[in-house]
Amino acid sequence: MSPILRNALVRASRQSATTALGYRAASTHAISNPTLANIEKRWEGMPMQEQAELWMALRDRMKESWTELTIQEKKAAYWIAFGPHGPRSLPPPGENKKVALYTLIGVGVSFVIFATVRAFARPPPSTMTKEWQEATNEFLRNQNSDPLTGISSEGYQGKGHVQSPSGKA
Repeated sequence: MSPILRNALVRASRQSATTALGYRAASTHAISNPTLANIEKRWEGMPMQEQAELWMALRDRMKESWTELTIQEKKAAYWIAFGPHGPRSLPPPGENKKVALYTLIGVGVSFVIFATVRAFARPPPSTMTKEWQEATNEFLRNQNSDPLTGISSEGYQGKGHVQSPSGKA
């Protein structure tokens, strides 16, 4: 192996070792208490960049042994991961009333539309009268329709096609 290649390899290995130690040293010291103090109240007001940096620092600390984490770090990591902020935040006061009100308005509007359509609808067709349906039953008996289980079968007890109240009532 040439001396130039050997020197380059030695320099590269030293550089990667010091870089790895630098990262390791950065993640092994505890995050300061003032940084983590009252994180629950400060989190929403922190800039996104600062939130990300704090989370990354905590994440790096959690990659090591958790016994080395301080109580403040454990609390902060738990709160950032599972606390009521962002999509898990509590609903603003009065939101349930607003949802109930809008639901009632929606049901009321749909009832008004239903009643309006029903008021201007045509009368039911003539085939929906009880007399027409009884005549349909008689026609099907005369045609011997469905003789095994239907209206033309022996001992049939059902109503057949009758489903409407009498039109003369």
